[in-house]
Amino acid sequence: QVQVVESGGGLVQPGESLTLSCAASGQIFSIYKTTWYRQAPGKQREMVALITDADATTYAEPVKGRFTVSRNFAKNTASLQMNELTPDDSAVYFCNVDVAISPRGTHLEAWGQGTQVTVSS
Repeated sequence: QVQVVESGGGLVQPGESLTLSCAASGQIFSIYKTTWYRQAPGKQREMVALITDADATTYAEPVKGRFTVSRNFAKNTASLQMNELTPDDSAVYFCNVDVAISPRGTHLEAWGQGTQVTVSS
């Protein structure tokens, strides 16, 4: 199967930056898409950003212009660069990886455990 681990969360002040990492391992032939989600206390989980195997990206409106998602093909990792952070960005950030597990195209989705981002002065 496939395992996903997020890292890089922490406590930062408003206006500062953080970079989150999403590492996938296990039975991976290729990664179709990596999607970052976040969930704040009392709120629904929301999509933050995604990147496809064609390097197409999509961002939620609140983070456009501030966040950048990228991937490292060789390492099966993805990153979320978060700039100009505000308290509204505070949440647990989750990584969802849509992977092909064989050359035949069989795929599945795997979730990480989440990493906490807290933005506070």
